[in-house]
Amino acid sequence: MLFTDSVFIGITPISGHKPFAYAALDRDLNLVALAEGEMGDVTAFVAGQDSAGVAVNSSSGLNRGLVRDMTKKKMLTSYQIRRMELRLAEYELREHGITVIKTPASMELCPAWVRAGFELYRKLLKMGFQKYPEKESTRQVLETNSHASYCVMAEQTPLARLSLEGRMQRQTLLYEHGLNIKDPMDFFEEITRYKLLKGILPMELLYLPEQLDALVAAYVAWLAVYKQEGVFLLGDAREGKLVLPGKELRERY
Repeated sequence: MLFTDSVFIGITPISGHKPFAYAALDRDLNLVALAEGEMGDVTAFVAGQDSAGVAVNSSSGLNRGLVRDMTKKKMLTSYQIRRMELRLAEYELREHGITVIKTPASMELCPAWVRAGFELYRKLLKMGFQKYPEKESTRQVLETNSHASYCVMAEQTPLARLSLEGRMQRQTLLYEHGLNIKDPMDFFEEITRYKLLKGILPMELLYLPEQLDALVAAYVAWLAVYKQEGVFLLGDAREGKLVLPGKELRERY
């Protein structure tokens, strides 16, 4: 499999005025693209790449009841049974203290952004992308989870995603892992006493939460191709395998 001139794309569905944010890295982890757009914008960008690894920050399959079946012999309360309504990958993350959104068993119960993710997967597969890992294909798509990825990279639960501190922490993690992006430490160099008193902060030096989600997904796509020993998989293929950076989950986050 040759990925010499590939780009590695991370895509995250969002609930803003544009339904997707996406980021692209080259093989040297230089930032190639960072934007928001409609489904057509995203698929047009992906279609323009001869060779690409794409990581989507959204469920790739519905809950098939694997966790419920796994625990059906246990005497569970109705509340406990409801807690079992999630995919195996999500169950495994929650068992280690990583709280992620549960994927319902039917499309009708999924929020709009999850349904948008499913539609994106369908379009990518129709465009000729193969589900990771497919060694003979130079166009692969995989599922990741940005929150879980940052947990693994930080070796703890990161600060709140929407907060200034959480954004800086995530950007620092990406920068320290070799991505050629804005150095978040420059944020502090731009702050003076006068600017702080006036509430003038150099926010242009920090990426937005959805951009950070897309960037870490792009990094996972890069790892999955160039450093396959740097990722691990969770879950079951019947519901969608989840790819994360690192070797394995810690006991607790």
